[in-house]
Amino acid sequence: MNLSIADLRRDYTLRGLHESDADPNPFKQFQAWFEQAIAAELPEPNAMTLATATPDGIPSARVVLLKGFDQRGFVFYTNYHSRKGQELAHNSKAALVFWWAELERQVRIQGDVEPVSAEESDTYFHSRPIGSQLGAWASNQSQVIGDRHVLEQRLQELQEEYQNREIPRPPHWGGYRVNPYSIEFWQGRSSRLHDRLWYKQIADSQWDIVRLSP
Repeated sequence: MNLSIADLRRDYTLRGLHESDADPNPFKQFQAWFEQAIAAELPEPNAMTLATATPDGIPSARVVLLKGFDQRGFVFYTNYHSRKGQELAHNSKAALVFWWAELERQVRIQGDVEPVSAEESDTYFHSRPIGSQLGAWASNQSQVIGDRHVLEQRLQELQEEYQNREIPRPPHWGGYRVNPYSIEFWQGRSSRLHDRLWYKQIADSQWDIVRLSP
């Protein structure tokens, strides 16, 4: 294969991001961009990279799905016993990255993480497809298993157990909310002179906006 990775590049020319166009509230700015990503029919516009770390700073990252956001923060759901759950239990800070390639945009978020209420987790859990509800019980996420048959056998057992019955939310499964103190909006520009507007929280519901050099 005669492929030079160093030569893989593209020039970003769609649009700019100016301070005069940015909403002073980062959550409203995110909502505007998120709605544009949906309108553009991007594949899974709510996909985001979640980065966590151990107490001694060893990082890990994976893609999860955003399931809600408001002025309190950004919500996702997972198994509390998973690697990310265990890391968040000991280091409650995390980072999120949204990458919308077709719009030449990314959003970077840093914040403190806390579990959502049991009521919120229950409501979302019961809105999921039955297969996903059963999957939350069947999988001991991030744990070593012998082969896929272990999962399939456990799923079959659960399907029989909960046939024609409401499936309760597993106690080890629920939501987290990333409450941000830093949000950066990145818009690709030509010649790598990208636009970067950084919202820094200076007090509750108060944000300072600065431009960063690309």
